[in-house]
Amino acid sequence: MTPGRRSSTFTRLLRHGFTDPSAAERLLDGPELGPVREDPVLLEALGATADPDLALHGLVRLLEAQDGPTGHRSLLDTLIAAKPLRDRLLGVLGASEALADHLARHPGDWQALVTYEPRDLHPGVAEFERGLAEATDPVSLRVAYRRCLLSIAARDVCGTTDLAETAAELADLATATLRAALAIARASAPEDAAACRLAVIAMGKCGGHELNYVSDVDVIFVAEATEGTEEAKAISAATRLASHLMRICSETTVEGSIWPVDANLRPEGRNGPLVRTLSSHLAYYQRWAKTWEFQALLKARPVAGDEDLGREYVEALGPLVWKAAERENFVADVQKMRRRVVENIPVTEVDRELKLGPGGLRDVEFAVQLLQLVHGRTDPALRSGTTLDALQALAAGGYVGREDAARLDEAYRFLRTMEHRIQLYRLRRTHLVPEAEPDLRRLGRSLGLRTDPVATLNREWRRHGGVVRRLHEKLFYRPLLDAVAQLAPGETRLSPEAARERLVALGYADPAAALRHLEALASGVTRKAAIQRTLLPVLLGWFADSADPDAGLLNFRKVSDALGKTPWYLRLLRDEGAAAENLARVLSAGRLAPDLLMRAPEAVALLGDGDGGTGLEPRGRAQLEQEILAAVRRAENAGQGVTAARGVRRRELLRTAAADIIGSYGTETSPAEADQGALVDRVGAAVSDLTAATLAGTLRAVVRAGWGDTLPTRFVIIGMGRFGGHELGYGSDADVLFVHEPRDGVAEQEASAAANKVVAEMRRLLQLPSSDPPLLIDADLRPEGKSGPLVRTLKSYQAYYRRWSLVWESQALLRAEQVAGDDDLGGRFLELIDPLRYPRQGLTEESVREIRRLKARMEAERLPRGADPKLHTKLGPGGLSDVEWTVQLLQLRHGWEVPGLRTTRTRAALAAAREAELLSAEDAEILDEAWVLASRVRNAVMLVRGRAGDTFPTEPRELAAVGRYLGYGSGHAGDMLDAYRRTARRARTVVEELFYGDGS
Repeated sequence: MTPGRRSSTFTRLLRHGFTDPSAAERLLDGPELGPVREDPVLLEALGATADPDLALHGLVRLLEAQDGPTGHRSLLDTLIAAKPLRDRLLGVLGASEALADHLARHPGDWQALVTYEPRDLHPGVAEFERGLAEATDPVSLRVAYRRCLLSIAARDVCGTTDLAETAAELADLATATLRAALAIARASAPEDAAACRLAVIAMGKCGGHELNYVSDVDVIFVAEATEGTEEAKAISAATRLASHLMRICSETTVEGSIWPVDANLRPEGRNGPLVRTLSSHLAYYQRWAKTWEFQALLKARPVAGDEDLGREYVEALGPLVWKAAERENFVADVQKMRRRVVENIPVTEVDRELKLGPGGLRDVEFAVQLLQLVHGRTDPALRSGTTLDALQALAAGGYVGREDAARLDEAYRFLRTMEHRIQLYRLRRTHLVPEAEPDLRRLGRSLGLRTDPVATLNREWRRHGGVVRRLHEKLFYRPLLDAVAQLAPGETRLSPEAARERLVALGYADPAAALRHLEALASGVTRKAAIQRTLLPVLLGWFADSADPDAGLLNFRKVSDALGKTPWYLRLLRDEGAAAENLARVLSAGRLAPDLLMRAPEAVALLGDGDGGTGLEPRGRAQLEQEILAAVRRAENAGQGVTAARGVRRRELLRTAAADIIGSYGTETSPAEADQGALVDRVGAAVSDLTAATLAGTLRAVVRAGWGDTLPTRFVIIGMGRFGGHELGYGSDADVLFVHEPRDGVAEQEASAAANKVVAEMRRLLQLPSSDPPLLIDADLRPEGKSGPLVRTLKSYQAYYRRWSLVWESQALLRAEQVAGDDDLGGRFLELIDPLRYPRQGLTEESVREIRRLKARMEAERLPRGADPKLHTKLGPGGLSDVEWTVQLLQLRHGWEVPGLRTTRTRAALAAAREAELLSAEDAEILDEAWVLASRVRNAVMLVRGRAGDTFPTEPRELAAVGRYLGYGSGHAGDMLDAYRRTARRARTVVEELFYGDGS
């Protein structure tokens, strides 16, 4: 070939889409490919394929495999003369390296592509059965299967069939293959075949008539005994047949394997028997099946074996499928399963996952199945196992907007076609979009994207994925808004009954009220209504993910009524990604946080992304004190000053509660995965700092109002109990001691009068009825308890502790810490009590017995009548009291010699005791876990009920909300209670040894 001619061929090859024209030239240079090189029609046909280089290489291999020059020439002549064959064969060779390999091994199989008649366009099961009829063993079945697959792929890449038709043909071929495999299995074991009736039920994509090129074929086996055969013997025979069928399809032969047959969707999964009778199946689904198992049965279809038995199976289980939406937490269960699938995708693959990732195929399928299960109970038209058919029926029935359905249909077809073409290349089961440019180029061209195929493919893929992501939630929730909106005449809308069905499935106990709220929020032509119509579909999803969707929607309406005309509110929800979700979580998590928010709705601003996303970070004590003291200085009187301080406290309580809720509810973390200790510490520190700052501001306000800048006596507030330990919960009182010391030249009587007046006024102002939550000051831990004076001088405390102090007071003083007032006086008070709480000689045995006796009496007297001790977080076995008294006993005994024990914080003291080997690391971990869990439960109860409590709620929704806070999904309240009992029981065992045992 002359250089000029070579240059011309090179140019032609480039023009026809070859990426390696030099290699193509070398292949075409051989005499056997002369007709191809000279024929513009053949070159043009190669250039029309997804990968011309791949197609040419496959054609060369196929020609080389033909039977001598005659066969070689016959194939070329046929290609040149017959355009349908040319398009089909070259199309397959340019799209599938695996099918090119098959043709090279079986060079006569190209003739399966010659026929081009109308009846050949859409073959069904019968035609495929004829194509597999001669297969008598796994090897020949594999070859025949690939030959049939070749014809399906040819119709697909040439556009003769669309996505839905291709998927249906693949399912029909799988059906014919299962039948052929069962026939081979029965022929090899005629006695087993005679002993049982065996039906094969297709599940998943095969059952839904929408199979991939390469996919596990999901099945369930059901069997009955034939007349005169015992049931046990029949089930054994059926199990052998089913196992043989699975091996025939799954085993690797010299021709490879067909596909794995997966029976793990059967009752009890891989742990259950492979084959069951119909009555056994029915019993399982009636008593034990989970929500996802009914969802899977949507696609159940008898495909092989005994037709009557298969039909009986589907008819018997069908009614159960359409009752699944009546199950408690139905929607939450389905959505949780979807989230779990996404969470299990490796981080490095999630952006390439075509099927399972966000905006992938599974999002469409889950959304459609969810709607089918909700509305298919009353509308049989929705009961299709095929995703696109079901989507069309949902649109026709008004359950989905027609425009949304059309866009979702288009996106699903595009993504499924991508999946098909990715799998077709090497016939491997994958859902990952390739990364290499040649693979992306071939993929894009196979989809008809010829201009800059890589960039166009990526753009179209992202566009369709974005459509799915946006419509995934909207598909379920948007029609609820349309049901209450004023639509144009003739537009399809969700009927009121269907809207109520959907709301009930979402967990709304009062769907009529929910529809009224939606109407109030979404109706009208105002900017507010327009933005809320955009936000509500996703908000409804977040509300449904909570334990009380009704409360979430009602609270959102209240907030929107209060702030809807405020421009920043709508802008915040629309533009700041986290704000809307955070608001939804807070509004549906219980009573406390919404109550705090309703008292000052403008605090919604805390939930946004502003300030670098730190809006929910707790503020430190110094920062809080600075703000509160500045507000007190600006106030005209003590009342106004304390009102300002209480307002800051309310806002900061909301900040802390919101951060706690979002941290606990925002992810589906299991209790084992969440750092619950960090969550407890965060709340305890934040609420304790806030309480200290509030008391400091209140003290300043009262002193300024009564005495100006200087009180006649130095004054300090000592935090006690959980307050001193930085462990306050949302509903905790502030345990304190008040200490004063007359200033020079001031009579003690005058100083005491001033100090008592300060205390009385502080308590009064902090408890005045207002929109802000009260702060209760409890001084019962003072010397002589309730019968003793509220305030004492430092000298009085010194005299009392020297003469009258009891061991329980030393124990109480372990938590003492200055929280407000005169720093010098506070420091001297702590120096005074240190020898009491960290005695140099430790404790006498008599003191130890007294502590044990006091604890027993407290539990006997204070445990509420009728309460279950095992679930009482404070006084029950393994609860807060058990852990704290055990730790405090260690502090009293060893605090003098172990500096780390000189802390007011329970967890820090426990860690120090472990470090000093006063208890084992395992025992310390058990006690820490129990203390943290009990504290979390108490915080949860306050958040959910709006009032403090030491035991789990009995009302189901409240109990579910506590479980949700603790990391348990819907329907798992029993697991939560079992886990608490188990944790507390382990802790009690340790307490018995350390607190009550001889070696404690």
